[in-house]
Amino acid sequence: MRIFTFMRPLYSDVFPEYKDDGLKKDLEVIQTGKPLLNQKESINTFKGERQILVERVPYKDINNKVTGIIGFALDVTDLEKAEKEKRKLEAQLQRSQKMETIGTLAGGIAHDFNNILAIIMGFIEISVYNVEKDTQLYTNLQQVLQAVGRAKDLIKQILTFSRQTAQERKPVQVKLIVNEVLRLLRASLPSTIKVHGDIQSDALVLADPTQIHQVLMNLCTNAGHAMQEEGGVLEVKLVNVEVDADRTADHSSMKPGAYINLTVNDTGCGMPPQVLDRIFDPFFTTKGPGAGTGMGLSVVHGIVRAMSGTIKAYSEPGQGSTFEVYFPVIEKRLKSQVGDVEAVPTGSERILFIDDEPALADIGRQTLEPLGYDVTTRTSSIEALELFKTRPDRFDLVITDMTMPNMTGYKLAAELIRIRPEIRIILCTGYSAKIDEQQAMALGIRAFVWKPVVRRDIATTIRKVLDGN
Repeated sequence: MRIFTFMRPLYSDVFPEYKDDGLKKDLEVIQTGKPLLNQKESINTFKGERQILVERVPYKDINNKVTGIIGFALDVTDLEKAEKEKRKLEAQLQRSQKMETIGTLAGGIAHDFNNILAIIMGFIEISVYNVEKDTQLYTNLQQVLQAVGRAKDLIKQILTFSRQTAQERKPVQVKLIVNEVLRLLRASLPSTIKVHGDIQSDALVLADPTQIHQVLMNLCTNAGHAMQEEGGVLEVKLVNVEVDADRTADHSSMKPGAYINLTVNDTGCGMPPQVLDRIFDPFFTTKGPGAGTGMGLSVVHGIVRAMSGTIKAYSEPGQGSTFEVYFPVIEKRLKSQVGDVEAVPTGSERILFIDDEPALADIGRQTLEPLGYDVTTRTSSIEALELFKTRPDRFDLVITDMTMPNMTGYKLAAELIRIRPEIRIILCTGYSAKIDEQQAMALGIRAFVWKPVVRRDIATTIRKVLDGN
């Protein structure tokens, strides 16, 4: 802090770098006799531009005549910088909390819709297998199944956004997907948009390749839309980066280590700050009615977060937009997964099927009995537990829903395993933020599947579990 007095024009003695403007304000205090308080001013010093807080009060002699001023000046540059950083972190926290809240809401809605979808899909599949193929009814049912499949994909997108979907991850060389997307873009975008690729990374990430493709296609499609009127350049860059502790300060979800940086840059119309702040919000879109759902970038955000990565957007009106995505790198390849069995396997084992939705329990019975299984159903986890207690050796396999009243499928599985440790259990759910596949396997659950499950998938999973695969 600097304290100065002004009995004559000596402001320049205190702030020579601020002479003219400072003198004007000093003279104003002397002429009016009124103080100037909390005046924020900028000055240029040998340290660069500094922000100071200045207060000037009139100095009066014994005759109450203003003869000068007394002033106080405090350098608040560092304080303002700290306050700005604090506001930035608070804004990041608020956005993160908002996304988590919306994600939880989306997951809950998806759970209810998944149950409805599972009922529709289940009864249609049962009907398809009881209808002659060369009939109009068979054709109609197949069309309905296709529509249900699209609805299933939509639910998967919502669950991806909320980070509650099961993901089939494996080592993926991202550059292969980038090159494929670049070929698609060059063939599909208008000739007024030039597509450039700068691929410098061979690194592997642990991911679902379909989701990586979805992230890149969404970002590039949006970039194309931003340049569809005037044309421009779309650039996709992939490089290896080493992220240190200092760099993670702006990305709270990142940990120091090796990453690949995927950058999508366009020379389009850009975005104003109010749009940029909401760009990852679900259902937010700048497109006209019918031209977009507003789910694209929110799903991208969910995919990236679920992979322990981060995404950042930069844009100004008229200056184009840049999206930077960071994915953590893995060092070793994992063993390849066994492919799905094409034929629908059968069996004769005894199965206890539990779902609190009566229609889904009925679908389970009607689906599995034609495959040769002896199926007993229950719509209450408490009733199922009591039945199991009476004769623990009666069943070869238990298939239970996860989300049920009174006792969840997870707790039921724990009780069944406590009674009979070798019992085989499949946990089936459409949504759960409280359990993942690793937790299920650690408990002793043999398989973990997501609704709505098609006939071939559940039949294949049952055989793998019963056969010890």
